[in-house]
Amino acid sequence: MIPVGEFRNLGAELNSKYRVLKPWWDVFSEYLCIVMLMIGVFGCTLQLTQDKISCLPSHFTSPTPEVIDCSHIRTYRENDTLQHTLVKPASPIIQEVFGRKNNLDIHQYVFVNHYCYERFVHWYAKYFPYLVVIHTVIFMVASSFWFKFPGTSSKIDLFVTILGKCFDSPWTTRALSEVSEERGEEKLVSWRRNTISNYPTERRADEEETVGLLQSATIKSNPEKKPESQSAPSVLDKKEGEQAKALFEKVKKFRTHVEEADILYVMHVLQTSLKVFKFLVIIIYTAVLVPNIEIVVRCFVPPELTGFDIYCCNHTKAHLFSKLAYCYICFVGVYGLLCIYTLYWLFHRPLKEYSFEQVRLETGINDIPDVKNDFAFLLHLVDQYDALYSKRFAVFLSEVSESRLHQLNLNHEWTAKKLRTRLSKNTNNQLELHLLMLPGLPDTVFEISEVESLKLEQVKNVTISHSVAKLESLRELSLIFCPAKLQLPALNHLKEHLKALRLAFESLEEVPIWMYTLHGLEELHLNGPLTNEVSRSATLDSLRGLRALRVLSLRSNLTKIPPSIGDVALQLQKLSIYNEGVKIQAFSSLKKLTNLVSLELVGCELERIPSAVFSLDNLQELDLKENKLTTVEEILSLQHCRRLVTLRLWHNKITYIPDHISKLHSIETLDISWNKLQKLPSRLFYCTKLRHLDVSHNQLTSLPPEVGIPQGLQFLSAAFNSLEMVPEELFSCKKLKTLALGNNCLSYLSSRVANLVQLVRLEIKGNRLESLPLEIGDCPLLTDSGLIVEESLLDLLPSDVRGRLNKS
Repeated sequence: MIPVGEFRNLGAELNSKYRVLKPWWDVFSEYLCIVMLMIGVFGCTLQLTQDKISCLPSHFTSPTPEVIDCSHIRTYRENDTLQHTLVKPASPIIQEVFGRKNNLDIHQYVFVNHYCYERFVHWYAKYFPYLVVIHTVIFMVASSFWFKFPGTSSKIDLFVTILGKCFDSPWTTRALSEVSEERGEEKLVSWRRNTISNYPTERRADEEETVGLLQSATIKSNPEKKPESQSAPSVLDKKEGEQAKALFEKVKKFRTHVEEADILYVMHVLQTSLKVFKFLVIIIYTAVLVPNIEIVVRCFVPPELTGFDIYCCNHTKAHLFSKLAYCYICFVGVYGLLCIYTLYWLFHRPLKEYSFEQVRLETGINDIPDVKNDFAFLLHLVDQYDALYSKRFAVFLSEVSESRLHQLNLNHEWTAKKLRTRLSKNTNNQLELHLLMLPGLPDTVFEISEVESLKLEQVKNVTISHSVAKLESLRELSLIFCPAKLQLPALNHLKEHLKALRLAFESLEEVPIWMYTLHGLEELHLNGPLTNEVSRSATLDSLRGLRALRVLSLRSNLTKIPPSIGDVALQLQKLSIYNEGVKIQAFSSLKKLTNLVSLELVGCELERIPSAVFSLDNLQELDLKENKLTTVEEILSLQHCRRLVTLRLWHNKITYIPDHISKLHSIETLDISWNKLQKLPSRLFYCTKLRHLDVSHNQLTSLPPEVGIPQGLQFLSAAFNSLEMVPEELFSCKKLKTLALGNNCLSYLSSRVANLVQLVRLEIKGNRLESLPLEIGDCPLLTDSGLIVEESLLDLLPSDVRGRLNKS
């Protein structure tokens, strides 16, 4: 058997768990149900524990038994007198009868009592208590049916569980208190502005600027965190932070799951409608049948049993049942009015929409979204219980609140000590902090003041706060597929101190607006699509605000040089364009860059050198890597670039170099590697200022004797060709420091290699050499680490020669 206490505990637990979803009328209805149930139980108890009816025979009978009135039973003489005085010719005949003795008086009257109760007492008078219990149970079941229905119970249970956890979460209290502190601080600032009359105008303007935040698509208003909230791990420890983080995820998933339908609302309406219908039925049939609860009941029994055929019975509980019935009708009436009010509330108010406008005003958290359908309906019910629940629950619907919690957890995980282990030197010899694929930017980053370069790669939800001012050495910022938002104080700091910015993005919309305001920026590197998908034209915004820009690098898919580059024409010194196999057809914007010193046009599908380049009088370096150049006849026009010292034509399809390349008198570095050259013009070496020459990875079979003319030559690479010999004149270039002749067809190396007194690196591996000249040991600066050759050839050298090569 199941103890009764188990049912009591179950009911108490259910009532306590779902109390937040029960408005006052539902609670009042529950009390009414309890009273009605008590009425029914009391009636049932009386019905089972006491005699139901007591019957006495009537000593008078009549062919028309209806004239025998049990409520006027008198003595024999009274009835006899009554018979003579009242009976008229038309009156019915009333006769006196006498009973029959059978020595079974008790048993026969017990039988008569039961017989009369079952046959002549109205069914409503007999079953009234049971009907009350049944109706009350139905009311109670209907009131909580949606708590048990499979389609709604899981959602309700999950909502109540999450709501309770959100209400008790330490993060809820902290988030609301932080907002209160910030709003109090804002009021304090406002009070100061209004009360201090002689406050200096400039100081007041500065204060307004630091309090406000620049509003734009990429610079958003995030309240600055106070030192107390930043250093409060004792208020919210790591475990509580993780629990709050899990709550945010649960609320998101629950909202997505519940907002899709309105089954909770529909079920609540249906069960309320059922109660109203039940109320109407009970009121109607009870009001009709209550008069049938009679105290005196007339009963007809076959006279063969006792000799009497009419019995007058007294229904002992009729009077009490009648009073209980009328009392029950009153309680049902109140219950029904509450149900009708519930329906009015359900249909009159827009319960499928819930606005947090009032909560936003009270809490100061402005990004709490409005909800709809079942989610809204549940919150409306919660408001009827206590609006504080919705206010505290709303904290977990706010993205700002989530980002703050996220930030706190991130700070716990990434301490300053842990971040310092990631410091390293980058290619520019700067102390760099590289953070990859973090869920956010830890505030502890701003505690590492020695950082010179901050690189954030695929870091989510980055907001650079005013604390960036602590990074006094920060000069370079890299945001690789990492959209970032800036607070206004942070932007003001970066305007003055940031020198290099590197951005990688997937769409043009991700280019931050604040980038165009960095007037102290000297280097800007952009990697991503800069063209409109429809027009395929460059849509880079005006660069007029970048007054200090010297270096601009674009790695994109341009079809023409962006016109906005002309905004920085006077100060721009280096322009690098790395195109992704898209042909650039318009170079007119280049003509404005009169002060350009270095130009790189890589992967731009160029078939000839753009004519706009020839007008760049101050150009010193030109790089045309990975294009489709087959001939460079127009190279003669480069003589107008009188300051050109570096020309890189590598990774093209050039088949020959014209003789008039000798007109480039100022050229010092020439890189024509990775082409299809079969020979070099002798006039090339009349560029007497040549210092660096790279002709590797071509199809050369020989070098002209004029290779020895440029006496200042320091670097020569002819590797990966088909050279069978090297002219002796080469070894007259006594300033050569690097000579790369590997992977050719050389069969010997001249002993004049000893003339190269400044040679530090000699590459001859991959040839057909059978031995090395002994004079190779006479190169004073050449060591075994700088000699790239097969080990077998080194073993053939005498020990003294190898000793000289091993002098390092």
